[in-house]
Amino acid sequence: MRNIDVKIIEDTVRDLCIKANLHLSKSLEDKIKDSVNIEKSPIGREIFMDLAKNIKLAREQCIPICQDTGMAIIFMEIGQEVHFENGNLVDAINKGVSRGYIEGYLRCSIVSDPLERVNTNDNTPAVIHTSIVEGDKVKINVCPKGFGSENMSALKMFTPSATTDEIINFVVNSVSTAGSNPCPPIIVGVGIGGSFEYSAYLAKKALCRDLSIRNPKPLYADLELKMLEKINQLGIGPQGFGGSVTALGVNIEEYATHIAGLPVAVNIGCHVTRHASVII
Repeated sequence: MRNIDVKIIEDTVRDLCIKANLHLSKSLEDKIKDSVNIEKSPIGREIFMDLAKNIKLAREQCIPICQDTGMAIIFMEIGQEVHFENGNLVDAINKGVSRGYIEGYLRCSIVSDPLERVNTNDNTPAVIHTSIVEGDKVKINVCPKGFGSENMSALKMFTPSATTDEIINFVVNSVSTAGSNPCPPIIVGVGIGGSFEYSAYLAKKALCRDLSIRNPKPLYADLELKMLEKINQLGIGPQGFGGSVTALGVNIEEYATHIAGLPVAVNIGCHVTRHASVII
């Protein structure tokens, strides 16, 4: 058994909230830089150059990449040999988020109640997903999620007879309906399987996977490429001004499901789809 003081979790979450909002992953930054030469639209190429400059300035001047610093989504893989001590884990995570957003001068956008709409003023509470894995390590992945793109999410309960073409069309149509709202170029997370709520979790998890990593199953890796190709044929383009690059990547996560169902969820991320992780 390995004991971990929850203060370590608090400090780590604090640092990751700031890091994620100031630094894009290398794979996403490279995709944006490479798109300057791929995009066919002149205005689209200019937009990609501006996006690349924005990423560089955010990193150099230690300011957020985007004014919407997002809702804190936390994925934690907890080794079953770990014991947390000196406090409550959830409280420690939320303290870390609070410190990260206040000390990092990040915009606080969370309201305590969805209808009463009173701002909590420290961006808490976070949305926390935990899973138990083997070992004595803890992996924390902080994924700040802006709601211009979050609001464009979609979910459909297909019947088991649905074809892969129908699934592809649903994902592509979801992006088409979103249009310029999620600040393209976008990243698309797709969850296939599980139950109603679990497919949405899978889509979020897929969105937070590094763009350099493809789905390990050839069937789904192929679907990722097919969806990306069709999405980029929509012509929405960077920031919705038209062009050949609407999406920078599509990630799919899958899970077992019931014989009578086939849930499919789509979670869209903007061009600053952020995540920062560490293993303790």
